[in-house]
Amino acid sequence: MKGIVHETPLDYSKTFSELAQNEVYLKLENLQKTGSFKVRGSYNKLISLSEEELKKGVVAASAGNHAQGVAYSSQMLGIPCTIVMPKGAPLSKVLATRQYGAEVILEGNVFDEALAYALELNEKRGATFIHAFDDESVITGQGTVGLEILDQLSEVEAVICPVGGGGLIAGVAMAVKEKNPNIAVYGVQTIACPSMKQSLLEQKPVAIKSAPTMADGIAVQKPGAKNFEIVKKYVDDIVCVDEMEIARTMLLLLERNKLLVEGSGASSLAALIYKKISITNKKVAAVLSGGNVNVHFISRIIERGLVESGRFANFSIILKDKPGELQRVVSSITELDANIQDVHLHHMGKNIYPGYAQLDLSVETKNNEHIAELFGVLKEKEIQVTMES
Repeated sequence: MKGIVHETPLDYSKTFSELAQNEVYLKLENLQKTGSFKVRGSYNKLISLSEEELKKGVVAASAGNHAQGVAYSSQMLGIPCTIVMPKGAPLSKVLATRQYGAEVILEGNVFDEALAYALELNEKRGATFIHAFDDESVITGQGTVGLEILDQLSEVEAVICPVGGGGLIAGVAMAVKEKNPNIAVYGVQTIACPSMKQSLLEQKPVAIKSAPTMADGIAVQKPGAKNFEIVKKYVDDIVCVDEMEIARTMLLLLERNKLLVEGSGASSLAALIYKKISITNKKVAAVLSGGNVNVHFISRIIERGLVESGRFANFSIILKDKPGELQRVVSSITELDANIQDVHLHHMGKNIYPGYAQLDLSVETKNNEHIAELFGVLKEKEIQVTMES
C-alpha cells in the first residue's frame, strides 16, 4: 500500500489534552488520500482480486468517503468503477468521485437503499462488489491505521474510533489488540444512529431507524456481520455523542488546530472531550477519520458551533415604533460588549401590531453566560426578547 496511501501524522494536541484530561494524540486521517481512511480498505481489497476480476470492474455503494476510496484505487489500477450513492450525498463527494474517473449513480435516500441497488446492479453486470465495511480485505486495510498508531506511539494506552458499519474499528481493534491486548479500544457513534451499540445490546447485528445527523459518514443503519463479531471480541465499549457535541468539536478543531474535519471524524474526539469515556491521564489516540466537508456546509457548521457554545445569538425584539426606541435597544446591547452582526427592522407581520415594529438581531457574544446577562438587562428595561433556534 506504500506509495498509494499516506502514513498520516499522529499529532499531539495540548489544547485537547487539557480539555480531555488525557494526553491526546490526533490520528489525522482527514489528511489521507481522498480525504479519509477509506482508501486503505478499498485499495487492499482491489489488490486482492485476480486479473480476470479486475478486468470486469468493480461496483460499490457509499455515502461518500468509500466512494472516493474505491474510485481512486480503481484509477490507480486502471479498472472500470461504478459507485452508487444516496441522493442526499454531499455534492463535493459526488464531484470528487466522478473526478477520480468513476461512474456515479444516485439512488435511494439513505445508504442502505443505495447498497441494495448497488448489489442488484453488480449482479447484472458481473462485476466485483466492494463492500464499504463488511469484507475481510477491507477490514484488514483499515487496520493499518492501528498499526501506524502503534509504530508512532508505542506507549499508547487507548484508541478511539468513529463507528458506522464497523470496518474501521474492527480493523483497528484487531490490529491493536493482537499486538497489545492491554490497549483499550473505544468506538463512538451518534445518538442519531447507534446501530453498533444497539446490536451489541441485542447480541446480533440489527437494523435501526436513524435520525438526521451531520455525521453522515457513520450514519449506517445496520453494522456488518463480520465487523460485529470482531467488535464484540475486541472493542471495550461503544459510546454515543450528540449533534451539539460534534458541532462544537468541529469548530474547536478549526479554531485551535486549523483542521477541517467532518462530523463523523470529529465524533471520536467529541467523545473524549465531553467525557463519554471514563479515562484520565492516559496516552490516547483519537482517529479523525475524514475531512470531506461540503464547502456550503462549512459555514453552517461554524454558525451552529458558535450558537451552541454561546458565541452567537439570533433573537427578535418587539419594540414601540417611535423615535429613540431602536437606539435604546442597540445601546443596551453594545454597552455589554456584544457585537451586533446583522439587523432587520420589520413594520408588518403576523405578530406586529399597529404602532410596533419587530427587530431581528444577530449578535456576537462571549459565551452562554454573556447571553444570559444580555437578556437579563433587556428584561430589566422591559424589552421583550424572543430567542430564535
